[in-house]
Amino acid sequence: MVAAHRKDEAARRSLINLRVPPRDRDLIDRAAESLGKNRSEFMLDASRQAAEDTLLDRSHFRLDADRFGAFLAQLDAPLAPNARLRALLATPAPWET
Repeated sequence: MVAAHRKDEAARRSLINLRVPPRDRDLIDRAAESLGKNRSEFMLDASRQAAEDTLLDRSHFRLDADRFGAFLAQLDAPLAPNARLRALLATPAPWET
């Protein structure tokens, strides 16, 4: 039973190997230690956050004052339920897939 659990756990994880200069490794280790984490935990958390930020940055847009006011009015207005909205809300974020 224990061997089957280990096999299932291994199947849910992927291995990522990185070669870094000792100076970078030491910096990462110091930062991880300051947070009470090991190197892998720290690097995974930092990488995940960077990935989420990168994907969210792709949804940035600019509006002039008039269009921004209209945009805010649309955000504040109640939405009528519709199939497209239900599908959008059921879609996982890019970093969750």
